[in-house]
Amino acid sequence: MTQRSDQPSPAADPSGPYERLGVSSDASFDAVQAAKLARLEEVGDDTMARSRIEAAYDAVLMERLKERQQGRVSSAAKSASQREQLAPPPPQLAVPALPQLPLPRMAAPQLKLPGLALASGRERWFPLATAGVLLLLLLLAPGFPPDLVLALATAMAVINLQWRNRRFLAAVGWGFGLLCLGLLVGAILAGALSTSLPLGLPLTPLQVQSLPALLLLLLGALLIGNERS
Repeated sequence: MTQRSDQPSPAADPSGPYERLGVSSDASFDAVQAAKLARLEEVGDDTMARSRIEAAYDAVLMERLKERQQGRVSSAAKSASQREQLAPPPPQLAVPALPQLPLPRMAAPQLKLPGLALASGRERWFPLATAGVLLLLLLLAPGFPPDLVLALATAMAVINLQWRNRRFLAAVGWGFGLLCLGLLVGAILAGALSTSLPLGLPLTPLQVQSLPALLLLLLGALLIGNERS
């Protein structure tokens, strides 16, 4: 004969899933899960009791899932929402404001044109005397290097412009610009003319190219005065 077990089956247990777990129907999910673990620890290795607890836990989850699918909010969800509304907001950390550093104001660059005025006194005779000597060396001393003549002429123009304008960088800029412009004009002139002037002086192409640069440096030293806006 088959012996009957004195323990009831899971289906014969008349209590509901919440009563089996020992929680109320409005318990949160965390409370339900904690109750399940507690009941399992209580029954130990009892297979039938553990199965009833697992079945109760699954039934609670299925009931909660059906309520959500039907658009109903369970009492547990309502309680959790109310607790969230009543809970004070988390404290906000006060972040100190960064000090505002004053930014330097950059003045917009202004284009300044040179003022043209004939030099007087020392600022007139110095470039005239220097350019006259350099011109004689360029025309009458074939062995004297023309590039050295232009270097001395550029130095003369920079010194005289510094005396007139009191601005060294501007003087250097004008001297270099006049030298480049004069060499360009001289290259065009050397390509267009023969190597002898109307006076019959034999000149090399380098001497012919150096003449416009020397004259432009002299004119710049005599005429470029204080800059105007």
